[in-house]
Amino acid sequence: MGETSRATEPLLRASADIGISATPREIYELISDLPRSGEWSPECQGGAWVAGEPATVGAVFRGENHRSPDVVSWAPVVRGAWTTHAEVVAAEPGRTFRWAMHDSAGHKQSSVWGFDIEAAAEGSVLVHHFRMDAATEGIRGITAEMDEVEKKRFFQEWGDKVAGDLAATLERVKAVVEKQ
Repeated sequence: MGETSRATEPLLRASADIGISATPREIYELISDLPRSGEWSPECQGGAWVAGEPATVGAVFRGENHRSPDVVSWAPVVRGAWTTHAEVVAAEPGRTFRWAMHDSAGHKQSSVWGFDIEAAAEGSVLVHHFRMDAATEGIRGITAEMDEVEKKRFFQEWGDKVAGDLAATLERVKAVVEKQ
């Protein structure tokens, strides 16, 4: 009767939160408008919806991205401009918006970015999070030639970078929403 399952720890997980003087619905309208993400993302410069009804589950967004040369400078990560495709996997207005990154064949990977919104006394609390359960196609390529020490160093530095990006994104979202 009692099968137990052991939860697997994700390869990488990070989150940050911030209070915003706006309703959950107002915040959702902005964060689900991914073509505007260049206004708040440290890497995504914007992009376009390329499949499905924009901002609904199953819709696909092509992101135009840019990464500076100093990001984990010793590792072979993508630098400069590149594009990504991501599929919306959760879209609950005023509550949650999440998207999973596609691999080069167009399949969803276990690399999910998202926002959750909760009403609060002074407006709302916005949580931005990232979770990678297994190495993505890109991460496998980056770490393919690394030994265990280098992999550990890479994931530590990459995790710090992601955490910093989440916090920076929230500060920028807050500024955009509260300015509107």
